[in-house]
Amino acid sequence: SLEGNHMRFSLLFFAPLTALAALASCSTDNPSESASAGELNLYSSRHYDTDVALYNNFTEATGIKINLIEAGADELIERIKSEGEASLADLLITVDAGRLWRAEQAGIFQPIDSTVLNERLPAHMRHPDGLWVGLSKRARVIVYNAEAGLPEPLSDYSDLANPAHKGKVCIRSSSNIYNISLMAGVVSRMGEAMAEEWAAGVVANFARTPQSNDTGQIRAVASGECQIAIANTYYLARLAASDEPADQAVASAVNIVFPGQESNGTHVNISGAGLVSTSPNPENAVKFLEYLSSDAAQLLFANGNNEYPAVPGIAASSVVVGLGEFKEDMLNASELGINQAAAIMVFDRAGWK
Repeated sequence: SLEGNHMRFSLLFFAPLTALAALASCSTDNPSESASAGELNLYSSRHYDTDVALYNNFTEATGIKINLIEAGADELIERIKSEGEASLADLLITVDAGRLWRAEQAGIFQPIDSTVLNERLPAHMRHPDGLWVGLSKRARVIVYNAEAGLPEPLSDYSDLANPAHKGKVCIRSSSNIYNISLMAGVVSRMGEAMAEEWAAGVVANFARTPQSNDTGQIRAVASGECQIAIANTYYLARLAASDEPADQAVASAVNIVFPGQESNGTHVNISGAGLVSTSPNPENAVKFLEYLSSDAAQLLFANGNNEYPAVPGIAASSVVVGLGEFKEDMLNASELGINQAAAIMVFDRAGWK
């Protein structure tokens, strides 16, 4: 039940992927097969073992050779822009709708034409004009100190601004893309004026100056430096599934709330991909995206990297599934990009460093 979402992490929820190492070590060096099927040039800001397994499985199944270039999202966007018509990039893969929007604004995407993706992926996981698709997702949840107990009221993001929580909130910088996307969602739902009022209320409740990353916020809550924080489920699950006893202790020292269960639902980040406008191998690119929406690939995303599948009805079994079911915000992820500039201005006016 949704009431069961205030819960402690348990390592019992972690189903290790014993097959992952085997998948990642699959040999894909079959020159004759690759030569006949062609290749695919991926520019990716994701850097996970699971992604390597996905690439290898795809090559094994299709004979299409994958050439991978990894870097930060902004760096890759700039690279594709500077390469211009000569760019060999077929797909840009990155984390967060805000970064996909930046690529979209740079004019480097073309519409993806795929009945498979349109049928497999929910509408809010796809750009309205087909410029990109979501492939996996992470929920942005509220974390609180388990020993101190649930601070009331704390069932929605709006509660972070409640004066009852003065001096209790730890959070990342306003320049962080996850926070920008969250605020963009707030702007989309509430309008700029109310979003600014909310942001000012959160700033008034800061326990410390915004700093560190999502993991740093979770550690601060576990240690009691603050009572409340926001973090992506991916980072919580990674701590819970860690081999390090210290990480496991941090995970067990916090509980979570899925915000917005009585309203619009919990904000989700997406990992997604866009088809580059100058793609030399567009058919292979679409074939790869369709593969990534398959049940097998979606399970790898979910179980191997503690993410939620973008495709509904996939029976994942990773740590995040053990956190409980939740209602997600169905706002189209493109809105998080459209309202990005407004979100940054709201942060500035509210004094959110």
